Amino acid sequence: MRYRPFGAAGAAVSNLTFSIGTDTLSGGRDATLDLLYSALEAGINSYRLDAPDPVTAEVLGEALSHVNRDLVCVSLNLGAREGKNAPRDFSAEGMTHAIDQVLHFSGLGWIDVAVLQEPGEHELQQSSLTALKGLRATGRIKLLGVAGEGDVMDAYVSTGAFDVLMTPYNIHSDWKIRNRVRAAREQDMAIFVYDYFRDRRAPDRDISKAPPRKRGFFGIGAEPRVKGTADPYHFLYNTPKWTAETISLTYALIDPSIASVIVRAKDKDRLKTLADTPERDMPPGLAAQIEMAGVQPNAA
Repeated sequence: MRYRPFGAAGAAVSNLTFSIGTDTLSGGRDATLDLLYSALEAGINSYRLDAPDPVTAEVLGEALSHVNRDLVCVSLNLGAREGKNAPRDFSAEGMTHAIDQVLHFSGLGWIDVAVLQEPGEHELQQSSLTALKGLRATGRIKLLGVAGEGDVMDAYVSTGAFDVLMTPYNIHSDWKIRNRVRAAREQDMAIFVYDYFRDRRAPDRDISKAPPRKRGFFGIGAEPRVKGTADPYHFLYNTPKWTAETISLTYALIDPSIASVIVRAKDKDRLKTLADTPERDMPPGLAAQIEMAGVQPNAA
């Protein structure tokens, strides 16, 4: 594992942030604890709670109780829907209750980053920001963050009220996302990224079954059927000893302004694959090939 600076205090955060939620607990409490211990052994010192769920908070707190609290970073999503029809709550009362609940069940002492998950243009009231600043003054939270990808995020970044930006970022990210990351960096915000891998494999674009071009007399002049895919990023799936996901993860980490990439895993094998990736160097020329694919006419 490798580490990058995080926050004004000069702390270091692992290249990977392990995100856990109720789905992580699907294998049971003991299996989840075992997974978290494996993450700690792999050198991951950054963890994200998807939502203020008491059970998830308790399990994470138990796992992290075995290490120095000052050496780990824990972020908490606020306002995210816990169910399909669950309401979003960015009220001062709702967020204060969520933070106090997580602290009570986890025993963590404080939350390093309280993250507002995709707030709309008019969802965040001044009273809510005032309450969060009050929680920071009492030491229950250390930093404020905002997460999302809509255009409204530019306004939130420009306010200077937040310390952390969490944003989707991958090889397909457009100029809006890249400019937002740059603007956040100029505001001295720490950058965490998620959605680093979007699988572009599209069976309907596979041209291996397309009919061959019309042949001339005795077949002269015909071009052979070409097997492959019309996707300009097809090489991601044909790089020896690499998967498309690990290439995408490494690509995200090329940008030195990115503090950490948020990952998910439900088993130790997948976790190990992801945790080993920051130590690997991308094959020569592959980064340039990715950039070239992004400007091809048929790249979406």
